[in-house]
Formats: sequence, C-alpha cells, structure tokens
Amino acid sequence: MKHIYFLIGLTLSILVAGCQGATVKIESLKTEMQENPQGLGTSTPRFSWQITSGQPDLQQKTYQIQVARSEQDLKKGTNLLWDSGVIPSDLSILVPYSGENLSPRDVYYWRVKISTNQGETAWSKINHWSMTLPDSGWKAQWIGENALSNPGETNQKNTRLAARYLRKPFDSKQKPKRAVLYISGQGAHEAYINGKRVSNDVLAPAVSWFPEKVYYNTYDVTSLIGKNTNMLAVKLGNGRYFGMRDAWSIMFGLPRLLAQLEIEYSDGSTDVIVSDNSWKVTSKGPIIANNEFDGEEYDARLELPGWDKTDYDDSAWKQADIMDAPKGKLTVQPNPSIRVMEEVKPVSITKLADGKFIMDMGQNMVGWVTINRLKGKKDQPVTMRFAELLNPDGTLYMANLRGAKVTDIYTPVKDGEFSWEPSFVFHGFRFVEISGLDYQPELSSFTGKVIYDEMETTGQFETSNETINQIFKNAYWGIRGNYRNMPTDCPQRDERQGWLGDRTTGCFGESFIFNNALLYSKWLQDIEDSQSPQGSISDVSPRYWTIFNDDVTWPAAYFYGAKMLWQNYGDTEPIKKHYASMKRYMEHIQEVSMQDYVLTKDTYGDWCMPPESQELIHSRDPSRTTAGPVLSTTVYYSLLDLMCEFAAITGNEGDIPGYKELAARLKDAYNARFFNVDSALYDNNTVTANMLSLRLGLVPEGYEKKVFGNIVRKTEVDFNGHVSTGVLGIQHLMRGLTEHGNVNLAYKIASNRTYPSWGYMIEKGATTIWELWNGDTADPAMNSANHVMLLGDLLIWFYEDLAGIKNHPETTAYKKLLMEPKFPEGLSHVKAAYKSVYGEIKSEWKKENGTFHWDITIPGNSSAVIRLPKALNIITPTGEGVRNVTETETGIEIELGSGSYQLNN
Repeated sequence: MKHIYFLIGLTLSILVAGCQGATVKIESLKTEMQENPQGLGTSTPRFSWQITSGQPDLQQKTYQIQVARSEQDLKKGTNLLWDSGVIPSDLSILVPYSGENLSPRDVYYWRVKISTNQGETAWSKINHWSMTLPDSGWKAQWIGENALSNPGETNQKNTRLAARYLRKPFDSKQKPKRAVLYISGQGAHEAYINGKRVSNDVLAPAVSWFPEKVYYNTYDVTSLIGKNTNMLAVKLGNGRYFGMRDAWSIMFGLPRLLAQLEIEYSDGSTDVIVSDNSWKVTSKGPIIANNEFDGEEYDARLELPGWDKTDYDDSAWKQADIMDAPKGKLTVQPNPSIRVMEEVKPVSITKLADGKFIMDMGQNMVGWVTINRLKGKKDQPVTMRFAELLNPDGTLYMANLRGAKVTDIYTPVKDGEFSWEPSFVFHGFRFVEISGLDYQPELSSFTGKVIYDEMETTGQFETSNETINQIFKNAYWGIRGNYRNMPTDCPQRDERQGWLGDRTTGCFGESFIFNNALLYSKWLQDIEDSQSPQGSISDVSPRYWTIFNDDVTWPAAYFYGAKMLWQNYGDTEPIKKHYASMKRYMEHIQEVSMQDYVLTKDTYGDWCMPPESQELIHSRDPSRTTAGPVLSTTVYYSLLDLMCEFAAITGNEGDIPGYKELAARLKDAYNARFFNVDSALYDNNTVTANMLSLRLGLVPEGYEKKVFGNIVRKTEVDFNGHVSTGVLGIQHLMRGLTEHGNVNLAYKIASNRTYPSWGYMIEKGATTIWELWNGDTADPAMNSANHVMLLGDLLIWFYEDLAGIKNHPETTAYKKLLMEPKFPEGLSHVKAAYKSVYGEIKSEWKKENGTFHWDITIPGNSSAVIRLPKALNIITPTGEGVRNVTETETGIEIELGSGSYQLNN
C-alpha cells in the first residue's frame, strides 16, 4: 500500500491513496457530448472519455482512436475508416474525427486506447453513433389537415385547435436489419409503430426560430417493426408552431408532419415509407384542444381505440393534405429532447367549501399531473387547474398567470375508473384545483411528472447553513423548470420566453448543477437565427416576441453563453460558429448607441432591484437607480474583452488591436463622465454602478480599494447588509465582495432571511426563486414564483468560493483547478461535488473549534492548485500525487495530481 503523510511536530495524518499496479480504466465515452447519439449532423464528430485509476496523479500521455463501420472490423482492427495512430497528447475531451468521409445515414463504431504515466490501457468498450440524412435525402412531403375543422377552433388571439391524428400502413417483407425514423412534427409529435411509442421524448422536436430553422428527430425503430403489415401513426400537437396567444407568440401555421421511415434488410434491399397524401388524417380524436398556455382538453367519448394499429378502420378519416414546407432550413436536432425526468407524489388534498379540491404537490414544479385510477362519471368533465400560490382562503391564486388558463379537462366516456395524462402541454405549479368529482380522491390517484431537457444532474451542494441549503434546492428546481429547449424566464404564465438577460452569468452557475452544454449550444443558434440583418439581437430568442432594442445588457448573454461553453466544457465550436454574428452586433451597436465612446441605449435598467418600499415594483428613488449608460458601457466594455479572446480562438487576431483600442477609449470616456476621483464613486454611487465598474475592469489603477469601500459602506449602512441590486448588479455582487476581501458580507447577504433576500423568499414559503425580491408585497400579479434571474452569481459563488471548485486561469474545462475556498465566519461545513468533463470533483471541508479538515477528489488527467491561509496551520503534505508545495507570505500553495486527499491542521 502507498500512503501520503502529513507531518507537523508529532502529529501524523495518513491517507490511503491507492495500490501499486492499480488498473487504469477508460470510462464515459461520448460522441459530441452524448453517449451513442442518433443522427449526428456534423461531418467531424468529436470524441471524449474519462480515465480513472486507484493510484494518484494519473496523467494521459498518448491516445489512439479507431473508427470502423462495424464492431467486427473494429475488434479485428481491419477496414478502419480512421486510425489516429498513437498521438502524444493529454487531450481527452472533444477530440475531432479526422478519417475518411462519413456517409449519411450510416452507423459508425469507435474505441480508444491510451497510455498514461501509470501504464497503458486495453481498448475501451465500443461505442457508436449514426449520421443523419443529407439535405437531398428527403423524399417525404409535409402533410396535415389544412383547415380549422371543429367547432370553436381559431387561429386568432386565444388560439384553439384539436390535435391531428395521422396514420400510414406499410409492409415489411422480413424483420428488418435496421430501421430509422426521421420525423419533424410541428408543433409537437408523438410517433407510434404498431401501437408502441417510438421514444419517450415529449414536446419534440425542439423549438426554434422557424423562419430560419426547423428541427427534426432521428429514432432507431428496428425493434418495433415486424414482418408483413405494420402501422406508422403520429399524433400532432400545436406546440409553438401554432401560436398560443397574441403578443407573446407568433402564428406560423397549422400543425404539419414530415416523416421518413427507412428500412434496411439483411439482403441489402431497402424500403422507404414517406409522409404524402396516401396517409389518412383526422382531427376528430379525443384531444379536442391543446395549448401550452391554456392546457389540454381530452374527451374520452371521442377516443379512437386501436388507431395506431393495423386493424383499425380509418375509412371515415380524410386523405392527408399536402402542406407548405416551413420556411426554415430542415436541420437535425442537435440537443436531447425534453423528457419526464422525475416523478413527484402529492402531499395533501383538501376539500373546499364549494366542493372542489386543492392538491398540494409540496414543491413548485414544471410538468403535468398524471391521473391513476380515478373514479369519474359519464359525460361529467374532471377539471384540473394549476397554480403556484394560494389565496388566504385556500383557493388558487391565478392573477400572476395573467392570460394563461392553465386548465386540463378530461371528460369520461362512462362511469367508473379512468387513467389519463396530457400529451402536448406543461404547467408551472405547486397546487392543483380539482373539480368534477363527487368524492375526495386518494393521493395515490395522482402523480406529478417533472419535465425538462434530458441532461445529467452534475452538481451537489450542502453546507452547515440551512438557509443556503434551501436556496440551493430552490435554485435546482427553478433552473430545470425553466429548461424548455431554451432557457426560459418562467414556466407558468402566458410568457415562457427565452429572455437573454436572465442568463448572462446565470448560465455559469447552472452548469455546475446540470450538464447544460448542448442546450446552451443550441440556444446560441436560436439567438443568431433571431438576429436582424443589421446585427440587432432580440432580447427574446427565439424571437417569438421580437425585441430589437439595440441595448447591451440583455444581448450580452449571447457572448457570455459562448464563454461558458468554452470555460466550463472546453468547447470552442460555438465561438467559431457565431464569431461573425457577434462581430456584426458589436459594430452595429457602435453605430446606433455609441456617443463619445459611451453607450447610450438601455431598456431595462438594473431590472427588479429592491425598491424603497415593499409595495413598489420599481424604485421611484433616483438615488437607487443605476443610469442606463453606466450599465451599457460597462457591459459593452466586458464584451470587448471577450471579443479579444474569441478573435484569438477563431484566428481573427487582426481584430484584436481594434477591440483593445476601442476599449481603452471607452474606459477613458466612461471614467471622465461617471467617475468622481475625490470620492471614488461612480455616478450616483449605487452598488451596481460601482460593482460593475470594479469587476469589469474600468476602475482606474490604484482606486480599486476606495471603490470597493464605497460598495461595502453602501451595503452595510444604507441597506443594512442586504442586497440592493437587480438583475445586473447581482451578476457580480457575491464574487465581487469576496474577491476584494469581504466574504463575510457576501455570506451575510446569502444567509439573510429578512427582506430583501433569497432567504426572505423561503420565509414566505418559496420552493423556487421569485421574479421579484418583494414578490409577495409589490404586485403579486406581476411576480412569477419560478424565475431564476435574481440568482445572479450566487451559484458560482457557492461552488467557486465556498467549495473551492474553480477553473485555474491557465486552463478550461477544469483540466486544472484552483481550489481556494473562503471561510466566512459562522459557516463550519461545505460539501460539494461537480461532474466535470474529466470526471467528478469533490470538496468537503469542516472548520470548527480550531480544527480544519478538507477532503478533496481530483479526477484523472487533471490537477489542482490548492491555496489555504497561513492561519489554518495546514500540515505540509508529502507523497504520491503531491507535485509541489510552496510556502507563501500569506499561506501555503500545494499542487496536486488526480486522486483523493485529506488536508488537516
């Protein structure tokens, strides 16, 4: 056995680090950040893997990747499409394919072998991926029912439309070798073969800005097809394609389907079944209405038993209409779809005086309720309405849902038990009002289905402070509840849009908890697709509500999102892909907003800063309001810094001198106009004005400490140690206070339970994050109880500053960590874990009664620099994995390789 000894005086601390000769393993093989993905649209897929060992300081030295068309060829090492050879490199994420041209539709298999400082590995397990159709490969036509066919249907204002049901029989001469369904059902589809769902995806395909891009899905359906006659059937819902409400959405047209089923047989022959006018369609089925804002109505009296199987009589159905193709380019969906990710059981059901029932799920959630064996009466609708809050009398509070009806209705066909769940809606809710029953139902009759984009939960976080623990839990529920193929502002009212400003730094914190790389990569494409020809970026993207304000603070999310994907996942492709678009925006803003090197346009200010009275939504006090040019100029300055980095990545180094010169002129002009040299405050001395100037690098050299002093005094004296910022200031507040030496004030802000604070929301019963600091007292009808914009940089602070899980400035993707946790007074324990692209990072420290103990885990092929203050009297470590120890004036710095370690005093 090998040990690491930590010695000081007569004290001895021992850590078992592993055994000699421990096996190096390759794990978590991924192609384009997915395991065995279907239907990739890139000609150069990228490969990633993780390595583990029982011994510390594991470092990859070389890799070799092989790709073939079959597992057999790959195992034999013959007929390879690519053999990288032995490449001297420690690169183990996003290694690009560099072999023969890949053919559309085909399946490919790959494996990797590596050598490390601890020896070589065997070949990894074999993973695979498939390619999608070429643009020219589509033979299918868009089909549907090109009419409003049912009473009350409308495509105006509050839209109403029944689901479409489509079906097509087809023959298979034998059990297929491989069968793949390529399908785009706009707005949303559920596909079946012989009565079985082809996928667990819901609300697929992903939403987009349809005039530019329309996504389709790829499904391997080989196991669902039998010999002889089969049935391909599709339900079409309205989604975002058939608009939901005037002002908040756009009408793109009636639902339509594009489907192409390609079957390959063992003898090499093929069949192709396509959507065309040989299909049958009806809108006379049981889903008589579906609208994401309003809910789904299901009339069981109109059920079509067996409609998705071969022996159903569809003679009363219509011949499908050929529909116009959407304007946007048909593109394979680049990110996983939404799925049911968790189930929640209700905690109580209460009967109201009017005979209705209120069910409490115990948690504000997003999804729907499934009915399990509920007793109904023939022709008597059972209605469920959804809300986040209750009135004082126990009834639903609906005002903050605005125009959204959020109502699901099921009408039984007979007396007796029934089970049901909707197909094409979702709700943001904690409470459900149930009517239409003549008895009090059991809790077991209901299940909450939690939906969001399929992704791994990557982060865990807890501390000795229960307020912080609940804030983290509220953030967890709020973030995933606002993932709907795009990060949305809210999931419950008649909005649910991709507001950019909510995510500018929020995306960094979110990425600790969820592997959101593919979601954000897709959303950046939505943003570019929604950009105007002149370069304006819509503050809502996809631009179902087009807002070309030519401001800076909201569009900044486009740039910061790209930086997050690079910094946290090591992915530079989004930067390369969108650099020209970003540059066009930067130049456009100079033309329309820059005057004497100050940016003048601003729309939202420091949105939702806590006003002087809890009854107000927005402050009326000029001393609390940060000027628009201060906000726009500081943020634009930060974008110039990002563009310098992006230019270097993309090979546009010639742009850098121009960015730097403009930044220098902007900084001089900004300080000349807004900085008071004598008092070292910016403009009217708001915390936001000072903090943005400080953190984004505009403070003149030598004045940083004075500016920070103003921030602290303003916070402690004028706001009694509470937050005084809105959406923009909160993006930098917690890190800014900590970086400049006042982690105790940051901790006080995070721990507060009085207004305004995250803890105040908890005191008032919140289980997610509110839109307003004073959402209970200002105008509750304005307050979404599930927003995440006010989280700002809090989650980043949790992980980077409290837990010490932070990228080293020299690297990205946590290839090298800088672990320098801060220890605010009153906090005695932090435990965090984060699954990075290299593997899981763990940090757990305890500090009480003069003792300090810290457990650290660093994944294979990565390393960490540990920094701790001298006051902790850390025992100097030696042994395997300890690369270097340096005593500094203020503390100790330790460089560690991968492995698990303990530090003590």
